[in-house]
Amino acid sequence: MLCEEGMNLLLLGGFCWEPFGEWCNLQPKDAAKMPESAWKLLFYTLSWSYGIYLLFFTDYPFFYDPPSVFYGWKKGMDVPTDIAIAYLLQCSFYGHSIYATAYMDTWRKDSVVMLLHHVVTLTLIAFSYAFRYHNVGILVLFLHDVNDVQLEFTKLNVYFKHRGGVYHRLNDVISNIGCLTFSVSWFWFRLYWFPLKVLYATCYSSLQSVPNIPFYFFFNALLLILTLMNIYWFLYIVLFVAKVLMGQMQEVNDVREYDVEDSKKTTTVKKKEAGLQLPSALKEGMHLKNGLVKDKRL
Repeated sequence: MLCEEGMNLLLLGGFCWEPFGEWCNLQPKDAAKMPESAWKLLFYTLSWSYGIYLLFFTDYPFFYDPPSVFYGWKKGMDVPTDIAIAYLLQCSFYGHSIYATAYMDTWRKDSVVMLLHHVVTLTLIAFSYAFRYHNVGILVLFLHDVNDVQLEFTKLNVYFKHRGGVYHRLNDVISNIGCLTFSVSWFWFRLYWFPLKVLYATCYSSLQSVPNIPFYFFFNALLLILTLMNIYWFLYIVLFVAKVLMGQMQEVNDVREYDVEDSKKTTTVKKKEAGLQLPSALKEGMHLKNGLVKDKRL
């Protein structure tokens, strides 16, 4: 109940961002996407900060000694209260995220993969708690949340660099720096530390500590799927860097987004062919789903 009330409070706070975006005179397409990033930035900042507290300001040695996640493991062992709180928050968030990605957030080129990611993550969270692999889960969440903090912070600065019909250089500079640090940290945390610490512990060290550990292949298969998705998204990062280096992009933008201008052109062509009117919602910069206008719904 406490977790549910906390998530409801955060969700209600997220709706405050929409009038704030209108007050800042953001461009319509940016104003439509800004609340999503602001809400996610708020959650991931709180979540990652709590992960830092657990791993670096308590007696848990999991980050510096990954094999220790399985020391003393046994079926039905008690889950410490501080770790249980992190699990409840994360489980609630990813349960909501499955619905939000499908019906509320901007539809992007990787939205199907994002839905798969949320399902895999929620499955890992639920089953790792049920079968007492919670120590591994805290390490996994810590190594992933940091990139989401940087991503949403950078996206917010992209949205705010053109507001009130004026270009704001400070937000542009911050978004450029954020893009650089995000690219480096994604590789370091998800493609280097994640296999080095988590996969090493679950694939090798687990068998040393608990030779007949249950659900060994099931959990490692899910973690490997998570790794493949991290590689998939890293390809988007490489694509973005390549476009910048080749001069195809003059400013930071999310390469996963469907191009609104192209959608307008496509809609205009269809209008001429079928005698249809251009949807007013498209002019206002509302969300696109597979080239179609997508309303935000709760």
